Amino acid sequence: MKLLIVIVCVAAATALDQEWEAFKLLHGKQYNSLSEENARHTIFEENSRIVKQHNEEAAMGKHTFFMRMNKFGDMTTEEFKMLVIGSGFMPSNKTAEGGVFESLPGLKVNDTVDWREKGAVTKVKNQEQCGSCWSFSATGSLEGQHFLKTGELVSLSEQNLVDCSRREGNKGCKGGNMDQAFKYIKMNGGIDTEECYPYRGRDETMCRYKSSCSGATLSSYTDIKTGDEMALMQAVGTVGPISIAIDAGHKSFQLYHHGVYNEPMCSSKKLDHGVLAVGYGTDDGTDYWLVKNSWGAEWGMEGYVMMSRNKDNQCGIATDASYPVV
Repeated sequence: MKLLIVIVCVAAATALDQEWEAFKLLHGKQYNSLSEENARHTIFEENSRIVKQHNEEAAMGKHTFFMRMNKFGDMTTEEFKMLVIGSGFMPSNKTAEGGVFESLPGLKVNDTVDWREKGAVTKVKNQEQCGSCWSFSATGSLEGQHFLKTGELVSLSEQNLVDCSRREGNKGCKGGNMDQAFKYIKMNGGIDTEECYPYRGRDETMCRYKSSCSGATLSSYTDIKTGDEMALMQAVGTVGPISIAIDAGHKSFQLYHHGVYNEPMCSSKKLDHGVLAVGYGTDDGTDYWLVKNSWGAEWGMEGYVMMSRNKDNQCGIATDASYPVV
């Protein structure tokens, strides 16, 4: 009996070691010292245990989503919040020049919307270790509005916003807000294309905007009534992709894989991450928002997450939503 237990334990340890080596190879992980690697290995094992337990429960119907190990698998939740999310999103003061979008009782929208199918969404991007999520959220909604008006899908420059919108209140890699990004684009007379002003994932000392490289403009921006999921649904259904902010600071979001994300511990007020609502629908009886993230295509559902809809504004999905007017 003791021999059997020893063999089982050794086999489990060997499997975890193999997973660890595969993880490092897949994500190009290199550590500065053996002690750091050992610490990361311990965190990896604990995260693996959490993922396995959650997925076993999800398979039994206890959860509506699954998790998996990804490039953040060697981080604690605290490190993840500090290094990946950081102070990326700063709440807006809700002074949109385009007024407030409120839900209209008689406004009919489709039961399912996915603006990717209409060609209004660019490929998933990666903000890297820079708190610039707000800039990706802002470019995403403007890319959509520009496409819907001109028929041309142009990838716009997040780095332009990171480098140049400090006067409007943004802080580059240390955080910002989508409304303040829209304000900059309006006052500046445009935003450059990503091709002309590529992303660097760091704060630059100089703004390198060139009007000759401008890819889109806007005339104003509109806020959506705070906390109103029906208003957000009508906006997504009739206007296009919408800039939103959420509470993303949870292990379940860090290691999300697929399914409808449901985190009871999510806050509807303490928001820390700017993302893009590109649609909504219902999956196996569960209402969801289709949300584009900016952590690369290997995270989640090829860079997307289905977030709970009609669950009392879970994770603040409708707390700080807005869109540009082109």
